[in-house]
Amino acid sequence: MNVSQWLKGFLLTEGHCLESAGYLKRASTDQLQDIFNKYASEEVDGVKYMRAGDFIQRFLGFIPDKDFNEESVKLLGGIVDTSKDGLISFPEFQAFEGLLCVPDALYKTAFQLFDTNGNGMVSFDEFVEVVRKTTLHQRMPFNFDGNFIKLYFGKDKKRLISYSEFSQFLHDFHEVYAMEAFRKSDKDGSGFISAMDFQDIMVSIKSHLLTKDVKANLVAAASGGSGGHRVSFPYFMAFNSLLNNMELIKRIYLNATNGNRNQEVTKEEFLHSAQMMSQITPLEVDILFVLCHLLHQTSRIVYSDLQSIAPEQYFKQITNRLAEIKAVSSPEERGAVTQVLESAYRFTLGSIAGAVGATAVYPIDLVKTRMQNQRSGSFVGELMYRNSIDCFKKVIRHEGVTGLYRGLVPQLMGVAPEKAIKLTVNDLVRDKFTDKKGNIPLWGEILSGGCAGGSQVIFTNPLEIVKIRLQVAGEIANSTRLSAWSVVRELGFFGLYKGSKACFLRDIPFSAIYFPAYAHVKAKLADENGYNHPLTLLLAGAIAGIPAASLVTPADVIKTRLQVVARQGQTTYNGVIDAFGKIMKEEGPRAFWKGSVARVCRSSPQFGVTLLTYEILQRLFYVDFGGTRPAGSELNVPAVGIADEVKSTNPDHVGGYQVALPIFQGIESKFGLCLPKFRTGYIPVKPSS
Repeated sequence: MNVSQWLKGFLLTEGHCLESAGYLKRASTDQLQDIFNKYASEEVDGVKYMRAGDFIQRFLGFIPDKDFNEESVKLLGGIVDTSKDGLISFPEFQAFEGLLCVPDALYKTAFQLFDTNGNGMVSFDEFVEVVRKTTLHQRMPFNFDGNFIKLYFGKDKKRLISYSEFSQFLHDFHEVYAMEAFRKSDKDGSGFISAMDFQDIMVSIKSHLLTKDVKANLVAAASGGSGGHRVSFPYFMAFNSLLNNMELIKRIYLNATNGNRNQEVTKEEFLHSAQMMSQITPLEVDILFVLCHLLHQTSRIVYSDLQSIAPEQYFKQITNRLAEIKAVSSPEERGAVTQVLESAYRFTLGSIAGAVGATAVYPIDLVKTRMQNQRSGSFVGELMYRNSIDCFKKVIRHEGVTGLYRGLVPQLMGVAPEKAIKLTVNDLVRDKFTDKKGNIPLWGEILSGGCAGGSQVIFTNPLEIVKIRLQVAGEIANSTRLSAWSVVRELGFFGLYKGSKACFLRDIPFSAIYFPAYAHVKAKLADENGYNHPLTLLLAGAIAGIPAASLVTPADVIKTRLQVVARQGQTTYNGVIDAFGKIMKEEGPRAFWKGSVARVCRSSPQFGVTLLTYEILQRLFYVDFGGTRPAGSELNVPAVGIADEVKSTNPDHVGGYQVALPIFQGIESKFGLCLPKFRTGYIPVKPSS
């Protein structure tokens, strides 16, 4: 990840206001003027100015007020003091706020640090002046007479470097510095350094590439090379190249798994993918698998392993939330009560999602039911509806628009717990089959879906039989208007479960097909960061509903025939097998697919809307129970691991100054340009814990 991406990631992470170009929104002039006047301690001819200490210490709080290093404060203050007169004017203060809003603010700030005379160019002498004051140079002196310096500043070191050239110079400087450090540690010229020297170089010069996990395993990783407890120069270079190219490594992994972030990949599979995409060397792949083994004791890798190695593991979500509750501080505290509360939370959101989905497609469901109940082969008379569209038109003509919603109230009363228990049980069982890396086998997904489908029948069957009888009641001219309660009284408790075998036959296969299909389609539609935008959730739910709804239509036809009251002259059925035989004999196999188009048109969008609502509700009303979250539910952007530590709490840090502290911290962490904060010989006392 380059530095511009890091900075933009931080801006996004902290939820700052971004304009259309993706940059930080600037503060108003009046607002900045008030803040400037508050911290300015110097006044010349009636005009207020800030001194370096006013800006660096009082305003930013970057260096402490006590026993501070005056040279460092002056040098850092010079970043804003472009006139180099020792005073920061308001125009300079405002101009720097604007600079902090651009995407390459980190490089520009570093450039102004080295441009000590303010002429817009960096000379060799200015570069040396700044680098010699850094703690890194004091610990590992850099060779200013090397070929690298001559290539940039010329043989006589008189050439001046512009901003664009300086940005490349600063990027290459780290690589050359690391090689210089290797040469100095390789005192006998053997091409090897000790594991401890390797760790020292990486922590001192390449700390911006190290996550906490990698930093803790540097010595162990050094032992993974062919040199035993020593590190060869090729291994050293490959190690750095690997860390520099972790974004490419992630793409190689995703290429090998066709976008599946939970699939395990062997070294051979990864090498094959690497050679197809780029020139990542076998040695770099060896180091990658050594690190993964050290971190997670595995010979195969999944995407989460790469997140542990790359600095981009410090991700933060920027999904908007209306509420956020943390039920447990860690997964280890997750007890039985917490799991019950989590199920209740899912059940509540599932109820709302189910009601929304059912209402959205209820007219299609009514048409589907009437088409499935239409008999052929009996002597009742000619067919009432030619097709689904004809049925839709006739319902509106004879019963009005409200006729399309006949039976909606009992549907909503039942569909809420029905969808809620289906979604809750599916999530609950999936959690049981999901390992610590987030992997779940296909059979586990199918079984979870099947359990969800079976559990819902306790609500589905009574709901369906009442709904169906109300939906077909409108077909009979001058019939007495039925109510849901009258249907319930007529059927009785056991009558409400008439056709339950067919309901099991429909709902178990439906959910066993639907939920695995939804999970896999959703993963395919996720963006490169694994995030699913709302439209992809709707599309995934709709696509998964097509095979699930269509393949179980025969069971749905049998269930409908068993639950509808047969009119005079129509065939009656005594159970699933009897219904199957009579329908086949009287109407042929095509009768089992009646209403399949309407069923797909109803179930596909209904579950798309339901799952969309369910996942959006979980994003908006976030409660952390220490369990799993829906995949792709958090929009993550890269941020540095120190973001929380340097996050400004000063309300005067407005506009671009909201990221001033991270920018100054980034000069240290990204470029290794750490200036001493305390005066020479002073040892700060750490507060007791």
